[in-house]
Amino acid sequence: MEWVILYVAVLFEVAATTALKASEGFTRLIPSLIVVAGYGVAFYLMTLSLNKIPLAVVYAVWSALGIALISIVGAIRYGESLDAPAVAGLAMIVGGVIVINVFSKSVAH
Repeated sequence: MEWVILYVAVLFEVAATTALKASEGFTRLIPSLIVVAGYGVAFYLMTLSLNKIPLAVVYAVWSALGIALISIVGAIRYGESLDAPAVAGLAMIVGGVIVINVFSKSVAH
C-alpha cells in the first residue's frame, strides 16, 4: 500500500508543479491555491510511504517519476522541448530508479 501512496503523492507533486508555472509567480489565485494544496497533500502522502519504504528509495522514486512526468507535462501543456542530452539525462535518472527497485536489497517489496 505504501507504494500506491507514494505514486499518488508524486501525482499531487506533479499537479502542484504544473500549477506553479500557471500561477505566474503567485499572481493568479486558483493556480496558487492548487500549488499550496498539492504540495501539502504530496508531502503528507510521502511521509506515509516512509512507514515501510526507506527514505533514499522514496526520494529516488519521487524525484525520478516527478522529473519524467513534469517533463511530459511541460511538453504537452506548455510546448516545451528537451534536447537529446536532456532526454538522455532523464533516461539515466529513471534507469537509476529502476536499478534501485529491481536490484537493491534496501527496497521493501
